[in-house]
Amino acid sequence: MAPYESDDSTATRRRKAARYAVPVAVLGVAAGTIGLVPALADSGSPDLPKITAEQLIQKIAESDVQQLSGTVKITTDLGLPDLGGLDGALGSGATAPGGEGDGSAADPSAKLTELATGTHTLRVAADGPDRQKLSVLENAAEYSLIHNGDDVWGYDSASNEVFHGTAGESGKHAEQPAATPKDFAEQALKAVDDTTSVTVDGTAQVAGRDAYKLVIEPKQSGSTVGAISIAVDAKTGLPLKFTLTPASGGAAVVDAGFTRISYAEPAASTFDFTPPKGAKVTEESEAERPVSPQDEEDFAKGLDKGLEGLKVIGEGWNSVAVLETGGEGIPSGDEVGGDLGGFIGSLGDQVEGDFGTGTVFKTRLINALITDDGKVYVGAVTQDALVKAADTRK
Repeated sequence: MAPYESDDSTATRRRKAARYAVPVAVLGVAAGTIGLVPALADSGSPDLPKITAEQLIQKIAESDVQQLSGTVKITTDLGLPDLGGLDGALGSGATAPGGEGDGSAADPSAKLTELATGTHTLRVAADGPDRQKLSVLENAAEYSLIHNGDDVWGYDSASNEVFHGTAGESGKHAEQPAATPKDFAEQALKAVDDTTSVTVDGTAQVAGRDAYKLVIEPKQSGSTVGAISIAVDAKTGLPLKFTLTPASGGAAVVDAGFTRISYAEPAASTFDFTPPKGAKVTEESEAERPVSPQDEEDFAKGLDKGLEGLKVIGEGWNSVAVLETGGEGIPSGDEVGGDLGGFIGSLGDQVEGDFGTGTVFKTRLINALITDDGKVYVGAVTQDALVKAADTRK
């Protein structure tokens, strides 16, 4: 978090923004926090004592699993467009945040975004809040992220590159939430309110563990979310399975889970790491442009200014965030021209209504309408719901 103090009005705006972000952050599911989310490996319906939804939610909240290891399989299908041809339009060559082009292939902030699409197999281990390890298994390579005390190591075997950062208060990785199944399920449960149906839908066996199935569904129409299903370990309360299905049907947007799990204490050596001989090591401070106090102050002012323009309309799963940028909308493909113009034109659908005209950018879960006069409407709602929201704001 940027080091600044907030007044009551700023705090209120942030709470409103957070209230909107609950369904979106939970349902958007990509990037870093997805890494340790579990699900799949479902077989059998064990005979377990009856339990209410409220009791099962409480069981999740009281779960205190500190040690585990296992294998996770995760499939994510957000329906994102293929970006493979974009390099030619924008120019190739990744650069570090400082703009020097020396970013590390092992930097977790970039590497873990690959989990946002496709199917991946992960190995995970945890021993309390200060030691975790996640390894992404690829065809002929492996990427590992290790947190051990104050150190965070990322290692990409394909490039033989190492990234070293810190987990202390001064390190950027201190700001990243702990990516555990329990954390993810708790975020999902924050979306539960009067617009939500929560039920226990029988039992299952996941990775050899008896589990209850908790189902969360929007009561309202207009949401892109069909249902969220969480399989909860009947003994420990740990979420073992997470599946999010869209209202449009078809394959799950996220289907992830343990295929193997053990609650035994992992060996201490699991979290040891020494850079291999010949590996290129990038320190966190080298990978980023140093942030001056003035930069931090400007960032805080910019964040507050942005939140001043953020409003939320609707409620529950039909919440739509509205940001009045005061600028112009997305340039058309004709205005940009060339390969980039064609790419931009292929991404969105042109729409019109009482609000005027604009472009809708869609995934299978999160949709955004950018009007030609610079207003932005975004939510886990259908295109029609976005247009209706924009019309009500006219």
